[in-house]
Amino acid sequence: MTHTFTIAIDGPAGAGKGTLARRLADHYRLNLLDTGLTYRAVAHKLLELGLPLDNVSAAETAARQVDLSNLDRTVLSAHAVGEAASKVAVIPTVRRILVEKQRAFAKAPPGAVLDGRDIGTVVCPDADIKLYVTASAEVRARRRLAEIESMGGSADFATILADIERRDERDMGRASSPLKPAADAHLLDTSEMAIEAAFLAAMAIVDEVFAKRNKA
Repeated sequence: MTHTFTIAIDGPAGAGKGTLARRLADHYRLNLLDTGLTYRAVAHKLLELGLPLDNVSAAETAARQVDLSNLDRTVLSAHAVGEAASKVAVIPTVRRILVEKQRAFAKAPPGAVLDGRDIGTVVCPDADIKLYVTASAEVRARRRLAEIESMGGSADFATILADIERRDERDMGRASSPLKPAADAHLLDTSEMAIEAAFLAAMAIVDEVFAKRNKA
């Protein structure tokens, strides 16, 4: 790849977009950013300092200090951090600060795969490829339960489902950068798909764009 190339992946929690983003970034040798981790990093900082999640000034300071090259997925993947992040993410100024950082990341050669909630609509509206990855809430809850159990934990399906539906409502209903597919996004419903099938479907879309560009 001789030019910067951007793949934007959006979708609700548990649809498989994170795994898909990692597979695509690895396959096409592009940089990778899970933008959700940037919001989790802000939330984690506030939790660490014992500050309220609606403390706008502190959240803005934390957002400015986020280092996109040093996001600790292990620490930031904690459920409590995720819950806090979805509350921090509704602060418009925090979103603006992080979106600027995310755009700069996307422009760095050779390009990047970014996954999140508003990549194709807000962060990278001119992305070469936009994918909207979704799955039914029930399927996503079953996946989350299986993930927890595979790590030796236990959880209640109904509780997980309610949590996912609550997050969807919050993400889709927020005033600033709501979760929705971009008008020109390729929709990928993974409800009945294993990750390999979803990866092959996404790869076919990317390869088609590459082919058209090479002919131009």
